[in-house]
Amino acid sequence: MTAPLPARALDTFLDRTLVLGYTKIGLNVRRALPGWPADPAPGALSGRHVLVTGASSGLGTATVEGVAALGATVHLVVRDEVKGARVRDDIASRLPGAVMRLWRCDVGDLEDVRRFAADFGSEVPALHAAVHNAGVMPPERTESAQGHELSMAVHLLGPVVMTEALRPVLTGGRVVLVSSGGMYGQPLRSDDPGFRRGDYSPTAAYARSKRMQVEVLPLLADRWSLDEITTAAMHPGWADTPGVRESLPRFRAVTRPLLRDDAQGADTSVWLSATQPAPPTALFWHDRRPRPVNLVPTTRADEAARAQAWGWLTEAAGLEHPTARTETKEH
Repeated sequence: MTAPLPARALDTFLDRTLVLGYTKIGLNVRRALPGWPADPAPGALSGRHVLVTGASSGLGTATVEGVAALGATVHLVVRDEVKGARVRDDIASRLPGAVMRLWRCDVGDLEDVRRFAADFGSEVPALHAAVHNAGVMPPERTESAQGHELSMAVHLLGPVVMTEALRPVLTGGRVVLVSSGGMYGQPLRSDDPGFRRGDYSPTAAYARSKRMQVEVLPLLADRWSLDEITTAAMHPGWADTPGVRESLPRFRAVTRPLLRDDAQGADTSVWLSATQPAPPTALFWHDRRPRPVNLVPTTRADEAARAQAWGWLTEAAGLEHPTARTETKEH
């Protein structure tokens, strides 16, 4: 259903004002507007497998519960298996029929990602959706096992390497990259993806990695379209997640009454995973609607910067020349 013009205008106004659009106010108002995209049908994911990284807290946990409630067999990908098991058991207590499987993987360690993907692919024949939700915001510049700045490793390199390795079982499926509205404040720094220049800032590093996600999204979508994979990025708005509580205490103190809960922040990830037909590929979403990649001219990247970013990603993630898979699997 296409929203009428006044509803679209109000939706855009909410989006541009940030405080109104990114908090629970924006989601509640949008849900009440004509043309709000319909919820996935009950049982929309029955018989399908969905993978969620960073599944042991915050948005990841809410995403797991959301897709499990729609009937999916959910694979929780976590670093801490004890914490992950508590989350799985807690969700099972509320959804007694939910089918969940726990997997250990450090998304920032590319070798561990490849190890996990090989194990996963040997056991799960067809994956309907991969929601790349794992996130970090280290207080000091930190490097991954392969020497990459940790935010960039967890938010971009790990998801790309994992998706590449899972392509044989993801044919015809969906990929969701959980980004951040914070990326609107940063330009594409393809000249310094490792944040080696200037004074390191945790929030800037986080936003830079999310900006890189969104800038290379069309190129990733084009690559993975050879396997008929739908690729999307989304941002959850301002949610009261553990990351916000730990890394942005002042921001949380000011905005806490307006922050979304985890389920509200995860709503679009769940919707993108389950809605039918599959949403258009290569778009950036918030509250079930495509959003612009830039809000101000100073963050707009040119083709040279994107090409440089893609060249770095290709080398860092070890991407080979794309080839189409010959076997199509049911999702």
